[in-house]
Amino acid sequence: MRSRFKFSLSDMLKQHRRWEKTLFKAVKATRKVLVSAAPAKLPAAAAIKPRPAARLEEVKAFGSNPGHLRMLRYIPAGLPKKSPLVVVLHGCQQTAEDYDLGSGWSTLARERGFAVVYAEQKRSNNANLCFNWFRPSNVTRDRGEVMSIRQMVAKMAATHGIDRKRVFVTGLSAGGAMANAMLAAYPDIFCGGGVIAGLPYGAARDVHRALAAMKSAPERTAREWGDLVRAASPVIRDFPAVSIWHGTKDHTVSTSNADALLQQWLDVHGLESEAYVQNEVDGHLHRVWRDQSGRVAVELYLVDGMGHGTPLKPRPASRTKADTPGPFMLDAGISSSMHLATAWGLKKRPQLGALRQAAE
Repeated sequence: MRSRFKFSLSDMLKQHRRWEKTLFKAVKATRKVLVSAAPAKLPAAAAIKPRPAARLEEVKAFGSNPGHLRMLRYIPAGLPKKSPLVVVLHGCQQTAEDYDLGSGWSTLARERGFAVVYAEQKRSNNANLCFNWFRPSNVTRDRGEVMSIRQMVAKMAATHGIDRKRVFVTGLSAGGAMANAMLAAYPDIFCGGGVIAGLPYGAARDVHRALAAMKSAPERTAREWGDLVRAASPVIRDFPAVSIWHGTKDHTVSTSNADALLQQWLDVHGLESEAYVQNEVDGHLHRVWRDQSGRVAVELYLVDGMGHGTPLKPRPASRTKADTPGPFMLDAGISSSMHLATAWGLKKRPQLGALRQAAE
């Protein structure tokens, strides 16, 4: 499949391959030295700091739950009815608490006035805690894991009166692929989504083809990618806006998947691949495609130099903690959570800011 980017992603990856192999060997050798030299016990002063108290609350009963997932939520104090909802899906080897600590979605929810719900995978479903985005039984509308996530949205609507017209979904890696599956299967529920280091809908149907797709997206035309989304739901309505994020040095999920995702959603929205506006955001390439009404329908962020993970921009120590680096949560100088929230119209509540200033 030929890339539609103005520069060659494959050439860029080849350019760094030899250097990274050398670096990997050097790091491996250094680790051996450090391990052999390490004391048997850490001194008390070097003890690991405890994790902050969990913000997420588990909801045990939310429907038939055919995907056997866990539901966790965060509801800011005093959240009014008709508030937006963001559904967040973690990556492999992560939990909902891990991803929330890194991405800061609950912090943003408290600051900007919206609800958050996390779907969490179980090891009984996937040993690596990956959402099963590659199994048709889990990404087909009203079946498996996608139905469980839809039921979580329904539970939040019934319990907290969320605004059904302002429901969004985002996720990383396997969670990104599953977020994309939610956008395809339920365009009547979601009005926008953020796919981070994810894969296009319909890229694989089993584990073997999933691993192959991660290395290189299947070769399909833009129309073929778009047809997979159009066939995913019988509901006829406007399709959600999609924000695609990918690191240029991601060697876990190839950047060819960002290109395939782009082709998929540009075709769904009937947009030409060359009809974009390009700029830089925090030093990273950003392209925007608008529909006839002027709404941003598709956007692409290529995060320069970033590997596999969610891009973060940690706040100063003096401010409320958000965007905390960790495994697959990478300090890239740009916050995907912050930019997604802003793009979705999730802005700070004026009354909340006034109350804080009065308290100070």
